[in-house]
Amino acid sequence: MHTHPHDRLHTQKYQGKLLTDEELFSARAAYRLQAGLGRRRFLQAAAGVAALSGLTACSSSASNSSATTSATPDALTPGFGGIILNEGVGDIPGDHYLASHTEEILWGYVPTVHAEPVQRMKSGQTITIDALSHEGILEDQGKDPVAFFGQHGVEESEVLEDAQHVAQNYSRHERDFVKDGPHVVTGPVFVEGAEPGDVLKIETLSAQPRVPYGVVSARHGKGALALTPDGKAPAGIDLTEVMPPIETDGRLNENPEDFGNISVFTAIEQDSGVMKSGDIQVKFPLNPFFGMMGVAYSEASDPIDASANSIPPTLGGGNIDISHLGVGSTLYLPVSAEGALFYVGDPHMAMGDGEVSLTAMEGSLRGTFRLTVCKPGSGDAPTVAFTYPFAETEDYWIPTGLSDPNGSVAEQNNDLNVAMRRAVVNALDFLEHDQGMDRSIAYAYLSAAANFAMSQVVDRTTGAHALIRKADFS
Repeated sequence: MHTHPHDRLHTQKYQGKLLTDEELFSARAAYRLQAGLGRRRFLQAAAGVAALSGLTACSSSASNSSATTSATPDALTPGFGGIILNEGVGDIPGDHYLASHTEEILWGYVPTVHAEPVQRMKSGQTITIDALSHEGILEDQGKDPVAFFGQHGVEESEVLEDAQHVAQNYSRHERDFVKDGPHVVTGPVFVEGAEPGDVLKIETLSAQPRVPYGVVSARHGKGALALTPDGKAPAGIDLTEVMPPIETDGRLNENPEDFGNISVFTAIEQDSGVMKSGDIQVKFPLNPFFGMMGVAYSEASDPIDASANSIPPTLGGGNIDISHLGVGSTLYLPVSAEGALFYVGDPHMAMGDGEVSLTAMEGSLRGTFRLTVCKPGSGDAPTVAFTYPFAETEDYWIPTGLSDPNGSVAEQNNDLNVAMRRAVVNALDFLEHDQGMDRSIAYAYLSAAANFAMSQVVDRTTGAHALIRKADFS
């Protein structure tokens, strides 16, 4: 007999414990009480409520644990695990836990160096974060995820509660759909001992879909084939080849729902994403990863400043969109603020290099990360990582390049050639300074054996990266 995913909550874990029906009811009641009071006032109130004491103790210990333990990568496939991962539901392996609470997240902006942290942890500890996708809650989709996903057969119980609350109640600033970034950004996390000049080492230990579906969107004026701001076709194509088609461009309307943007609902079946076009069905492998992992970089005093817009990546990482940064990967970012101020967002279930239509298969994820501070001269991070984002997996070293590393400052440079050249220079620096190669021989090696790829071409700042096989140096 088929069991509805929501019904499976009766036999699953909450903060590592199996819940009874009564405990599940209390957990969901606690979430709604917290949503109304705000997280801090909720914890204060719950301390005096005996009926909730066991549940809030779990939440408190998960959020404030000082023990150093190791989370291990999920042994599961990249697919949906069968349960809707609302706050606190399911396995939470990290030393600390951070949910996407409406009063703590930023919508469309990333934390600046002046941001107040919402969580603190020691270097080397792990943290589990419930990241929230922006798709389904945006203004052009009606800001009503229950209605939006309901059009595609998703029941209300399968729509994340934090998605519903953020869409209805976000008030940290007045949203401007045209100007603001789309991303829901969770954090920042203060990592003890991190100082400007250090590197934050970010290991992705797990990335689990919170829901069994995602969305891929194309929006007018954005994407690889978008109409230019002056109403022309971009170089290399003509107006009939612009996507979405210009005859569907409704941006002159005041209501974003009338802009004519396209959102393609994509279901998860086992470890695959599934799209349908008439009688045609296509399946592609899931590859959950976080498009956005970053540390504070902008020095703006105003948290809603153009330099902190969530769209363009910077030297602090952010919306870097490298598809190799899934489970088992490591990202190194230069630190610009005390505590590093780590954040995540833009969770992806799958993405092709380039991300050409504008978005990946966007979908909310629960991720667990180990965060470690690397000091200059320690040898714990590649030397290039002290000045530029650098990544690695079990098989590859991944130097990166950005067309404009300073984000939304002055006029944006989106020349992919610039990003490519920077990726080559950073690869050369790594091979010379960390691997001891002669620079001219390293240049020849890159041409003969390394692969360079587009990370993405749609985030105002474009990105490129190199894939250098570790096996070549064994």
